[in-house]
Amino acid sequence: MNAMPSLAEVVDVVIGVDTHKHTHTAAVVDAATGGLLAELTVSTDPGGYGRLLQWAGEHGQARAWALEGAGGYGAGLARHLGAAGEQVVELDRPARAARRHGAKSDSLDAARAAREALGRARLAQVKTDGPRGQLAALTAARRSAVEAATLAQRQLHALVIAAPETLRALFRGRSTTAMTTTAARLRTRAGWDAHTVTTASVLRALARRARALQTEARDHENAMAQIVRAWRPDLLEQPGVGTIVAAQILICGSHPGRIRSEAAFAMLAGTAPIPASSGLRTRHRLNRSGDRQLNRALHVVALSRARYDQTTRDYIERRRAQGKTDREIRRCLKRYIARDLFRQLEHGVLPA
Repeated sequence: MNAMPSLAEVVDVVIGVDTHKHTHTAAVVDAATGGLLAELTVSTDPGGYGRLLQWAGEHGQARAWALEGAGGYGAGLARHLGAAGEQVVELDRPARAARRHGAKSDSLDAARAAREALGRARLAQVKTDGPRGQLAALTAARRSAVEAATLAQRQLHALVIAAPETLRALFRGRSTTAMTTTAARLRTRAGWDAHTVTTASVLRALARRARALQTEARDHENAMAQIVRAWRPDLLEQPGVGTIVAAQILICGSHPGRIRSEAAFAMLAGTAPIPASSGLRTRHRLNRSGDRQLNRALHVVALSRARYDQTTRDYIERRRAQGKTDREIRRCLKRYIARDLFRQLEHGVLPA
C-alpha cells in the first residue's frame, strides 16, 4: 500500500480505542500536540458503535481511528467504522514492559494507541472480511479439529500400553491409522473381566472421536480449497504451496496493499534477519517474532521445495559448498520464499 506519510498532516484528531469483549474505551488525542481531549467507554454492540461514532463527530471531522485488536475484540467496531467511511488503522497490543512505568488502564491504553499511531511513519490497514474472513474461520476450526484428533490418538496409544494383554495383542505392531481403525470396531466379548471391558469401551470411544475429528478437518480443508481456487488460484501455482499454505498467506496478507513491502512481509513472517553484531564480528540471529502460523507455512514450503524442486536443491548444494549449515540454508530459503510469495500476493506475478 501507499503508506500515510504522517497522520498529523492529514487529520485534526486521532481516536485510539482499547478494545475488550464487552466494552471499548476510546480516547481523542489532538494530532498537533498529542494532548488528550476526551474519553468515552461504550458497549460492544451496534448501539455502542453508533454512540461512539456520534461522539467522535463532536471533536472534528478530519479524524482517524487507531484500533488495538482490530482482528479480535475490535473486529465489529472496525467493520462498523469501515462501513461509515472512517479512516481506520490497526495497532498491535503493547507488551506490558512497553507501557510507561507499567501503568495499565483502558483509558491510558486508548490514548497510547492514538499517540503511537501519530508517531508511526507506516500504518497497517485493517484486514478485510469476505473470503479472508471465511478462510480465517475455517483455518481456526480445522486446526482445532486436527489438534483434538491428535490428542485423542495419543490418549489411545497411552491407554493401549497399559491395557490388559488381551487388548494389547490386538494392537501390537500396528500403525496409528490401523490402531484407530481396530479400536473403532472393538466389541466386548463374553469372558472379559470388568477392567478389559471398560478399557475396550474407552478405546472405541477415543478412536471414533479421532475419526470424526479427522473427517471434520477434511471437510474444512475442502471448503478452504474451494475459496482459494475461486479467489487466488495463482498462489497454488507456486511450488510447494497447497491449500493450507495459500490460505494462511491470504489470511495474513488480506489484500494487495495491506503490507507495504517485501521487507515488511518478511518481518511479519518472522524471516527477516535480526542483526546481532559485536565488535568486528558481523552476524544475525534467528527472528522469533512475527506471525508464527505464517512462518510455519513458509517452513512447509521450504521443506517441500528442498525435496521436490530441482532448482531449490541446486541452490541448497551451492550454499552448502559455501560452508553454510542446513539450518542457515533453510533460513535463507525461507526469506527467498517470503519475497516470492509477497510478489505473488501483491501483483499476481510468478517469479522468473
